[in-house]
Amino acid sequence: MSEHYYSKKPSVKSDPKEWKTVIRDKGFRFKTDAGVFSKGELDFGSRLLAESFQLPRVEGDLLDVGCGYGPIGLSIAASFPDRNVHMVDVNERALALAKGNAELNGIANVNIYPSDALSAVSGDRFAAVITNPPIRAGKETVFTIYQGAYSKLIPGGELWVVIQKKQGAPSTSSKMEELFGNVETVAKNKGYFIFKSKKH
Repeated sequence: MSEHYYSKKPSVKSDPKEWKTVIRDKGFRFKTDAGVFSKGELDFGSRLLAESFQLPRVEGDLLDVGCGYGPIGLSIAASFPDRNVHMVDVNERALALAKGNAELNGIANVNIYPSDALSAVSGDRFAAVITNPPIRAGKETVFTIYQGAYSKLIPGGELWVVIQKKQGAPSTSSKMEELFGNVETVAKNKGYFIFKSKKH
C-alpha cells in the first residue's frame, strides 16, 4: 500500500459516511471518508484515550496531534468548553472532515489546522498534548511527536498517548520516561495502554 492515512493528499476515491456515537457521555455525529484513519467507527484506542483523559491542573490550551476527522479533540473540547483545543494533522481530507464535524456538533472552542507532527504549531504554553500516534509512519515520526510535545508543554503540562503493546508500548513508555523523567500507565484494556507523562 503506497498511501496511508498520514498522506497529505489522499488520492483514494472519496466514499463518505456518517454515523453516531457516544464519547465521554455526550452524543456525536461524525462524517468520515476513505483515506482517513478508522473511517467506519470510532477505533478502540481513540475511545480509550478520549475517555481516560483528565484535565491537568494547569491553565492553557490543549493540543490533539494527528487529530484525523476529530473524535478525540472534539470530544475533549465538548467536555471542557472553557479550554481551547488545537487539532492538527498532515492529512488534508481529515482536516476538512474535522472542521465539518466541529460545526456538525456545535463545537466552537477548537483551532484546526495542518501540521506535520508539531512543526506548524506555534507557542509553547500548552497544558496537555494528546495523541493517538501514526504508528505506521514509523518510530522516528512517533518519537518526533513526543519530543515536540515536551517542548510545547508548560511546566505541569502533560503528554497523553494511546498505543498498543504489539505496536511498541514498551519503547513509547521508555521514550516518555527518557524525555519527561516520569511515565504513568493511566489505563490498559485489550492490549492498549494509556500513558501519561508530566513536565516538571
